[in-house]
Amino acid sequence: MQGLRSPTLRFLGAAGTVTGSRTLLDTGDSRILVDCGMFQGHKRLRLMNWEPFPIDPKSIDAVLLTHAHLDHCGYLPRLVKLGFEGPIYCTEGTRRLTEVVLKDSGHLQEEQAAHANRRGYSKHDPALPLYTREDADRCDPLFETIDFNTPIDLGNGVETSFAGAGHILGAASISVEVDHIRVVFSGDLGRPTHPLLLPPAEIGHADTAVTESTYGDEEHHDVDHEAGIAEAIGAAFDRGGMALIPAFAVDRTEVVLWHLDRLVADGRLPDVPVFVDSPMANRALDVYQDVVAASSPEIRPEIRGKRLFGSLRLTETRTVDESKELNDRSGPMIIISASGMATGGRIIHHLVHRIGDARNVVILVGYQAPGTRGDRLAKGERHIKMLGAYHQVRAGIRRVELSTHADRSELLDWIGTSSPLPGTVYVNHGEPAASQALVDGLHARFDLTAIAPTKGELVRLDL
Repeated sequence: MQGLRSPTLRFLGAAGTVTGSRTLLDTGDSRILVDCGMFQGHKRLRLMNWEPFPIDPKSIDAVLLTHAHLDHCGYLPRLVKLGFEGPIYCTEGTRRLTEVVLKDSGHLQEEQAAHANRRGYSKHDPALPLYTREDADRCDPLFETIDFNTPIDLGNGVETSFAGAGHILGAASISVEVDHIRVVFSGDLGRPTHPLLLPPAEIGHADTAVTESTYGDEEHHDVDHEAGIAEAIGAAFDRGGMALIPAFAVDRTEVVLWHLDRLVADGRLPDVPVFVDSPMANRALDVYQDVVAASSPEIRPEIRGKRLFGSLRLTETRTVDESKELNDRSGPMIIISASGMATGGRIIHHLVHRIGDARNVVILVGYQAPGTRGDRLAKGERHIKMLGAYHQVRAGIRRVELSTHADRSELLDWIGTSSPLPGTVYVNHGEPAASQALVDGLHARFDLTAIAPTKGELVRLDL
């Protein structure tokens, strides 16, 4: 052994929930944090972001980042503010997107705190942001990008490599090897059917695996999602209304645009204005367009070097004034805005202005964490609280699942690509029922040790 203690894993987040991904690998000589996510959803989860970090951030030697979604990277500015000094290892795609995401998150939190203070609806006086745009900027010098499938020596006998996860641009599954023990972290696994990205890479070998389980109890049924989108939007247009689509700013917006582009090109939807109203989504869209034009090896070969979404009358609204002007527009149009679970961002203002009109439709296109506004809308609640007041839900609510998360079978298939099979699989990043269902599936299919760890649980890797 390199150090005096056995190497351990400690599950600091995403245990018993589908958010706040943080797993600590302690080798005895090094502390490596895999992902540094923000908790989202129920208030009890959001409050966890304000709890003291369970270990001294100054004692962490490096962060390995699987991808750029907030529930995996969103706590980084806070960690740096508390004393972490880097480095943060990730792929180039993840670096570019994470810088966009964190700056937007810091700005949004400042905005929300200021709004709460002006309107007086916060229980805290004054309301404070978890971190600011300036805090997010301090992360920039700490990023160190690495190529896929290229081993990197982290020192103290620790080696890591990143393999494509096919979830969003830059997303990786991460392997870490210490004392001849190889641990593989799935990150968020994508689907083989992602319209822009290559499928997830095989594991190859893992002594221990840590896998997400967002859809550990569900299968993505083979349905015609585009038919559902066309029907919902077409019906709203026939009523003289519009379509409002809350979508995650990174990747989900691109997937939505992909389907809309195909529908317009095929004549299944009319050629109406399509607005992407999210500063973060527009900057992420720039990144996707860059890498497709540059024929990145992450991109499916058939679209490398091509122009994205050429059939759409697409407008990217950049300023607050441009966003506000959308509230004065009527007639057929589509607005795509973040956040995907309607927890914050410009989508809230659009919902306030549009959700009370029965001619309109709100299309939910992704996972809705329990307790979020998106979840409550999906469950049919007729009054939703936004900006400190309740608003009646008269607009139609339609759910069209465009998830880029692997489903139960795809997660099981991914574990099955390990040769030999892992001795132990830790199932996290899922709601309890989803995680337990995947645990049961792993037992039944592979007869291996599968555990859904609890928050804060510590396990040894050398036994």
